[in-house]
Amino acid sequence: MGCEATEIKKSGESRIGRPDAESWQATITLTNEGAKRAVIRSGHLEKYNERQYILLDQKVDADFFNSEEVYTTNLKSEMAEVDEEEDFLIAIGHVVVISDSGVTLFTDTLSWDNVKEKIFTDDSVKFITESQDTLYGIGFESDVELNNWKILKPTGVFHEDEDEK
Repeated sequence: MGCEATEIKKSGESRIGRPDAESWQATITLTNEGAKRAVIRSGHLEKYNERQYILLDQKVDADFFNSEEVYTTNLKSEMAEVDEEEDFLIAIGHVVVISDSGVTLFTDTLSWDNVKEKIFTDDSVKFITESQDTLYGIGFESDVELNNWKILKPTGVFHEDEDEK
């Protein structure tokens, strides 16, 4: 009786820095105290377990919900990062947020704090109100529904109509 040794080929490649899981055409759901707060879709997802980090790097499309799980806003961006431990998302690249009331925000990056239920950025913003007024500025803070918002450093010119005086 002989023993047969099976040779295992090693590639020499390390797993260090590589994702623990990858998914294509991925959908993830974020919750807060058991309530659905966001459903996020992306063409590609990388999950890093030890860092509790998710990278969504192909066209992000996210729907946000209020505490009663009613749809309120949609976010689109080129990519996003999710910090699972802090319950925090950063959308990056051509970020557009549209509320169910038609309010629209354009910026380069946008952070969403799921615990505090706030969105914010330090970047330049373009904000279109329900009445189609277009506002510009640097820095922005709001609730996720875009109901209670403020532009931190408004820029541009405002002209008051003679009829409104």
